Amino acid sequence: MARSNGIIIPQHIGEASEVNYSGEPGPDFGPLARDRIPVRSMAEGDLRALVAIDRRITGRDRTGYFQRKLADALTESDVCVSLVAELDTVPVGFIMARVDVGEFGRVETTAVIDTLGVDPDYQNRGVGRALVSQLLANLGTLRVEKVRTEVDWRDRELLGYLDRNGFLPSQQLCFDKPLD
Repeated sequence: MARSNGIIIPQHIGEASEVNYSGEPGPDFGPLARDRIPVRSMAEGDLRALVAIDRRITGRDRTGYFQRKLADALTESDVCVSLVAELDTVPVGFIMARVDVGEFGRVETTAVIDTLGVDPDYQNRGVGRALVSQLLANLGTLRVEKVRTEVDWRDRELLGYLDRNGFLPSQQLCFDKPLD
């Protein structure tokens, strides 16, 4: 018998043997990011951590914005889909999203990612991937058909992150009109 990639292959025709398909799993079957990094539903007590992570990323204090977004995330929907990633019980990242049942004349159930942040000390460690992976799993159980977000087209880092997580440019155009 010969072994090839963990599979036993008979060398002689007519030899009574069984093919073994239980070889070592390939790298595609490794642990998911959300299995390595704990992700939980966002809670009211997360406000300070969200603001601190965002301040480290943007250099600005957007406490008012996060107070409104957190209140919306926790009260506007029957299901909270916003998440926090923790390492050693310390929040290191978050994703704020909501579920819309149609907008702009469309009737499909869509989730919208409003805000995403990973503490700079924990970037490139799978925190963002764990957040998106868990969000997509949760949305799948809710039978959400599509996930959308908006990104500044010059933000190459965020565009690359979304691309690596399977997001594609939308076929819809978003229009703005400044009001004087």
